Parts: sequence; structure tokens; C-alpha cells
Amino acid sequence: MDVARSEAVEAELNRLIEKRTPKETDPDEQEELWKASVREYNRRRREENRQAWAAFHEGQAERHRRTLKELIAHHEAKATKLLKGKA
Repeated sequence: MDVARSEAVEAELNRLIEKRTPKETDPDEQEELWKASVREYNRRRREENRQAWAAFHEGQAERHRRTLKELIAHHEAKATKLLKGKA
């Protein structure tokens, strides 16, 4: 095996290992990163909930609109029958 190639592979492996090895971080910095992560999670969750509630209310309004149209039509038909003397 070529010595230069072997050393290049070893250097690459060392670079990858160092890149993946957790770095020592300041506990205060780590706490700030954690707080930022929690804030982002909460923000995303609030936004998802807001969108879900908006979709629910839009759907509910459409369901009510459809139901009310059917109820109006039903009562108008009943009133027309009663006015014509047909019960």
C-alpha cells in the first residue's frame, strides 16, 4: 500500500473524528443555546396551533353556512305549504 495514500486517509479520518467530537462548551453558552431552542420550539408550536385553529374555524363556518342554508330552505318550504293551506 502506498504510504502517502495511507497517511492521507489517516489525516482525513482524524479530521472527521475531530469534526464530530463534541466541543467543550461554556455551560452558560449551552444554557443560552438550550433557551433559544426552547423559544423556537414554542414559537413553531404556537404557529402550528394558530393555523390549526384558523382551519378549524374556517371549516366550522362552512359547515354552519351549509346547515343554515338547508334549515332556511326547510322552513321556507314549510311556510309556503302552510300559506297555501297544505299542512
